[in-house]
Amino acid sequence: MSEPLSSNLQALRRLHGKTQEQVAGSLGVSRQAVAKWESGEAAPDLHNCAALAALYGVTLDDLVYYDTRRTGLPVPPRGKHLFGTVTLGEKGQIVIPKRAREVFGLAPGDRLAVLGDESQGLALVPADALLRMLEELRKGGAPL
Repeated sequence: MSEPLSSNLQALRRLHGKTQEQVAGSLGVSRQAVAKWESGEAAPDLHNCAALAALYGVTLDDLVYYDTRRTGLPVPPRGKHLFGTVTLGEKGQIVIPKRAREVFGLAPGDRLAVLGDESQGLALVPADALLRMLEELRKGGAPL
């Protein structure tokens, strides 16, 4: 069985403060089945993997393949990504990882706004999305 899957199942259950009995009850399986999945003796079928991913709020792909030992971080929640690190070039330039460009549909020539918070760090957002949000604020409407 996939080693990341069994370790992810253990880690996610603990992170969510659930017992094997509670997970089993949510899925309609025995506690022993959950114990076997977590120990690597057996693997949940596709239906149960999908239910586990939904229960823990992660993608099915991350549930099965995310390797916490490689990244040093827990399985990310659905919609959250860790694309790796970038190196700041001599003139301040960075290369956005290919997977990040694919996920967010970024292409050469796209404009990004660089936001900063001295206690939180930097963020990149599409410039047009920031301008739309600022326009909504200017009009007195709720931000997007």
